[in-house]
Amino acid sequence: MAPELFIAQKASQAIKELYSADVEASTLQVSVTRKEFEGDFTLVVFPLLRLSHSTPDNTGAAIGEWLKTNVPEISGYNVVKGFLNINLSGLFWNELFASIAADPDFGKLPDTGKTVMVEFSSPNTNKPLHLGHIRNNLLGDSVSKLLKEAGNNVIKTTLVNDRGVHICKSMYAWQERFNGATPESTGKKGDHLVGDCYVEFAKMEKEDPSVLDRVHEMLVKWEAGDPEVRQLWQTMNQWVFDGFDETYKALGISFDKVYYEHDTYLLGKEIVQQGLDKGVFVRDPDGSVWCDLTADGLDRKILLRSDGTSVYITQDLGTAERRFSQNKLDSHIYVVGNEQNYHFQVLKLILKKLGYEWADQIFHLSYGMVELPEGKMKSREGTVVDADDLIQKMYEEAKATSEESGKLDGLDEDEKEKLYHMIALGALKYFIIKVDPKKTMLFNPKESIDFNGNTGPFIQYTHARIKSILRKAAEKGLVGTINKNVELSAKEVRLVKLLNTFPQKVEEAASELSPAVIANFAYEIAKEFNQYYHDTPILKEDDEKTLKARLVLISTLATVLVNAMNILGIELPERM
Repeated sequence: MAPELFIAQKASQAIKELYSADVEASTLQVSVTRKEFEGDFTLVVFPLLRLSHSTPDNTGAAIGEWLKTNVPEISGYNVVKGFLNINLSGLFWNELFASIAADPDFGKLPDTGKTVMVEFSSPNTNKPLHLGHIRNNLLGDSVSKLLKEAGNNVIKTTLVNDRGVHICKSMYAWQERFNGATPESTGKKGDHLVGDCYVEFAKMEKEDPSVLDRVHEMLVKWEAGDPEVRQLWQTMNQWVFDGFDETYKALGISFDKVYYEHDTYLLGKEIVQQGLDKGVFVRDPDGSVWCDLTADGLDRKILLRSDGTSVYITQDLGTAERRFSQNKLDSHIYVVGNEQNYHFQVLKLILKKLGYEWADQIFHLSYGMVELPEGKMKSREGTVVDADDLIQKMYEEAKATSEESGKLDGLDEDEKEKLYHMIALGALKYFIIKVDPKKTMLFNPKESIDFNGNTGPFIQYTHARIKSILRKAAEKGLVGTINKNVELSAKEVRLVKLLNTFPQKVEEAASELSPAVIANFAYEIAKEFNQYYHDTPILKEDDEKTLKARLVLISTLATVLVNAMNILGIELPERM
């Protein structure tokens, strides 16, 4: 039982005994005692003065004395200006520790019965995934895992923007400048080849702006189902899909459902027509369709171009309707950068105007941009950092740092290679996820692989260290067992307190849609263990009961670390 609830229940009993009043435990205010005061938890006394008809100090002292006398888990108290600070006994911490250690799913919250869809990644098929996509993917994946840990049924999804003007630009450039090049003939990943086509088109447009007219003609042909245009579109998209799959696999990312814009834009057009019929939208003299949001403090928003072709928000309307109707969602979270804040404000408002009751269940998880130090790891285009290049760079940094530190000495080459990749991904994911999503961040690959400090490799190394201690204990025939008569040290109580906050951290992180809360919790666990290990002889302890209790403690720390880092999509090694 959570200490706050335990104290509230016992305080409720005290109030009944002292003042003959029934007070629900849930109405009592109990929180962790502030660091400058002595105590573990604090009960706010002021709301109880109407029952005691006494001063705050006298009321606090009376309740404190009753608790100390009648509750063996409470060892002492002090009163400071109407706040009752309570000390919990070793018996309480031992019982709490035993309950945490016995629960392999500790931290997982009860089922909510709610279904949540999380959309992330959602790339265009005209270029490879880049650094911005990495933050998007890692954030979306960890938010999905977090919401699942918080008791929700979660559907991970992505929307592939596989049609539109931007796709036709790459197609046109390939026709004109690439002489039938394929991933096989060039030796390039398909997404990189198509990305080169897109960059080439930008050069073509500078040379001759009229090429944009021919691209729009191509889009009209595509929407009309022109066989030649459709065939080229399918071929080039498949190149990109194959390339994306490689990158997703390298990042450990997967989806439960994949939506494609070409499947949903027609449904979006149907919704636009319904909006016209209802008078929510208007058609301009040139044939384009708009939604006037000026009365809501926004602009007019185009929904169909004058040539009848759709825009981004057209398919977003169709996709949203399909997802809610097919999956009976309780909420839908879009993980998209903050440059699209206005877009989602408009989308939500238009859906409301169309009468969709679930419009208020749409949430935009807006995150800040991620940048690299000036001049580092620029791609060959000079403007974008490719995800594949960054993943390779992380592997190289992990290998170099590990070899320099000597931490992997003694392992065979296969084990080392596996660990280089594990450390690289752990460093990349942790360094990005530990930052609050709303903040713009600077990503430094070398700094992220430091084996000391608030990094993924530091937590990975801490887990491996715990596992090493447990292996050595097993070799000596020692198996951890809990003995409630073993007195926990102050540092051990501190670790139990920290462990006990895990469910609260999951709840807090889920409500804020911020896996950074979990990342920093994992760091605190790792940091506290290392301080404890530095000061406490675990395997050198003479008292066998104490030694075995400590083995359970560190094993529990390792389990909670694994559970926390799993939420971030980070694997922890058994040895390093």
